[in-house]
Amino acid sequence: MKLHMQILIALGLGIKRNGHIFLGLILGIIAGVILHQYKVLPNGDINTSVAYIIGALDVIGKMFIRLIQMVVIPLVCSAIVIGIASVGDSNQLGKMGKKMILYYALITVAAVTIGSVLSALFKPGIGVQTYVNHTAALTAQEQVKEAVLAQQGNLSQLFINMIPENPIASIANGDMIPILVFALIFAIALSKVGDVARPIVGFFESVFAATMKVTDWIMYLAAPGVFALTATAISSFGTGIFTGISTYLIILAVGMLIQLCLVYPLIMKIFSKVPVATYFAAITEPLMVAFGTASSSATLPLTIACCEKRGISHKVCSFVLPLGATLNMDATALFQTVAVMFLTQAYGITLEPMQIVMVAVFAIVASSTSAGIPGAGLITLAIILNALGLTSQQLWEGLAFLFAIDRIIDMFRSMLNVTSDAVVAAVIADNEGELNYDMLNNTDADRDILD
Repeated sequence: MKLHMQILIALGLGIKRNGHIFLGLILGIIAGVILHQYKVLPNGDINTSVAYIIGALDVIGKMFIRLIQMVVIPLVCSAIVIGIASVGDSNQLGKMGKKMILYYALITVAAVTIGSVLSALFKPGIGVQTYVNHTAALTAQEQVKEAVLAQQGNLSQLFINMIPENPIASIANGDMIPILVFALIFAIALSKVGDVARPIVGFFESVFAATMKVTDWIMYLAAPGVFALTATAISSFGTGIFTGISTYLIILAVGMLIQLCLVYPLIMKIFSKVPVATYFAAITEPLMVAFGTASSSATLPLTIACCEKRGISHKVCSFVLPLGATLNMDATALFQTVAVMFLTQAYGITLEPMQIVMVAVFAIVASSTSAGIPGAGLITLAIILNALGLTSQQLWEGLAFLFAIDRIIDMFRSMLNVTSDAVVAAVIADNEGELNYDMLNNTDADRDILD
């Protein structure tokens, strides 16, 4: 049987084991379509009853995301500290870090390459040029020409902003990259000072255990939370909006499928002995939650719990997964590459091969600075647009419907981002002898996640 079919069957089996969340997804889609159909009365007035239902579902969905996001920062900080402390040997830490960077780099480069090639071949933006104002298109073309000559871009400031001026302020503002940088430096320092660090490490171990327990409680609300989020997203625009940008959506879908069914399995086959189909079935629950929440950071507690229950050591999970949820956004990079090329094609802008490479490089940088929250990938799209001389305002004015459907696209790319994090964690765990294959092959292990 072909490997991609094994993966799809494995995901199907995983969905079967987590039917309550999958049921929430399906019912949410159905409810969203119905609510969209009846939210406007035949006379053009707003149906107040339907509006009230949509509003209530929106509140439920936002509360569910808030509950999970509530534990993300203490979880990330504590996980990194105890992860680096548990590695202990600085040589082993460096070895794991190098492997993590290598695997994440391979996956992300593959993603932007897939997005670039598909967009260049099938030109999804050509079909929507009639939606773009002619004057706006001419202006955009001139701005891109000027940008190429001036070599605009603000990469230096981007890297400067990664270092926190005030770690407490970064924590208060939820700025994940500076928080991550501070946590890494602080954790490495603790690993170097010997036994005097033991009380602090013990404190973070308690914080981690408590946040995981809170996560267990929150996940009892996964099914209704995913239902509410999906229904709200679908009800906002219905299904008709997909017609005008079908090529764009098909390219994104094909690119993500290639990433899921080819790139990830190849990484696992080449660099580890982890059985692909078995592992994909094991991680289905966090993938469905990632789809419903459209947030890799919000899914992080469940991803860690699921991976540990299926045999990946706490040492690897607490080191690799928090970093991946913050820095590894390969699906976001793929999306941003396709979205920028779609936009330039819609404006009638012809990108030279080196400009396409520049778009791909900036997509990698922009995606790595995206917070793992809904809509963050679209926000950091402005970095790439700026490098081309365009502005986010032009994106809004020219192709506003991209914003309208981004929530649905965000669901898929968040699911893919979480998959790549879990894949890299499994590969590193196998490399380091930190994967318990008896637990991985135990199909009943994931039932204990909510116990």
